[in-house]
Amino acid sequence: MHELGITQNIVAIVSEQAQGGKVQRVVLEIGKLSAILPEAIKFCFDICTQGTVLVGAILEIREIPGLARCRECSAEIPLDKPFGICSCGSVQLDFIAGEELKIKEIEIE
Repeated sequence: MHELGITQNIVAIVSEQAQGGKVQRVVLEIGKLSAILPEAIKFCFDICTQGTVLVGAILEIREIPGLARCRECSAEIPLDKPFGICSCGSVQLDFIAGEELKIKEIEIE
């Protein structure tokens, strides 16, 4: 489960930014094409925050839908998986959105 390592890094980054302040809320953006499971991050978050300034913090996850642009016809195609096919028949797609993992907001007491 790579989400454990990802969550440990998120907790470390947020702890550093909090500079000793008690963290109340963390907002993450996770792309649907990122191969990161939001439920696994939530599960790991409770474990990884024990003994830190994030203990008891609310974790809010916003899922970002996948979006790609066709190399053949330049159409934008919504994706829910990291592959797809354009209406023109091309599978040559460049991802525009959906691969992100961002710490979007931190609320500190």
